[in-house]
Amino acid sequence: MKTIFLRQGVVLLPGLVTFAVLSWSFSANAQTVDKANPQPLTDSSITLSQQFPSTYTQESSSPVLTPIPGTVTTSSTALIPQPVEANTQPPGVPEVAQSNVVNVGRPTRGGRSYIGVGANIGLSGGETSLGDGNFAVLSKVGFTNAISIRPSAIFGDNTTILIPVTYDFSLQKDEFTEPLPIAPYVGVGAAINTGDNSQVAFLVAGGIDVPLNAQFTATASVNAGFFDQTDVGLLVGVGYNFSGF
Repeated sequence: MKTIFLRQGVVLLPGLVTFAVLSWSFSANAQTVDKANPQPLTDSSITLSQQFPSTYTQESSSPVLTPIPGTVTTSSTALIPQPVEANTQPPGVPEVAQSNVVNVGRPTRGGRSYIGVGANIGLSGGETSLGDGNFAVLSKVGFTNAISIRPSAIFGDNTTILIPVTYDFSLQKDEFTEPLPIAPYVGVGAAINTGDNSQVAFLVAGGIDVPLNAQFTATASVNAGFFDQTDVGLLVGVGYNFSGF
């Protein structure tokens, strides 16, 4: 029995040695091929990476899609509506300044138009009722921002009608301050004395308006009528405000 086992071991020993030698040979050849044949880089890749390192890196990490002309838009920016600029050009027809608009009964810079009652105090003369103390009806009718007409009638032995065209002033110093509640005016016109000896004379007038509230205005004026004898009177009263006709 021992002789049989020894013979079998002698027969198997050369086979095991041969298998071990072949296995070692294949392992050595594989390592030699890996070291001798590394993966080469192409010349174009090396050149691009040397000349444009940042660009080459960006293209390899995040490729950019370039839209082709004639194809569907690839950006959402084109879908966003663009704002339309408003046309700020002035109209072809220039607007008339508010101060130059003629409107009968309109307010002036001295205040609103009014009609009221008052009293006349004679200062000199006496040829007409303008130079005497009498009852009076007075008014103001605005035409533009600065021009108004102020008809009044002074009752007495003979009624005297005063028709001055006046220029209204504003005591506002600048556009950033409130105007003073006093509006002076001056003007010229005609004084008509009715009766048997009717006369028409040149009239000079000057006075002030004082707005009391939204409904009433106080007024005082000095009027001089150049008749054969100059008559001068002080007219004071209160008017009720109105706007236009």
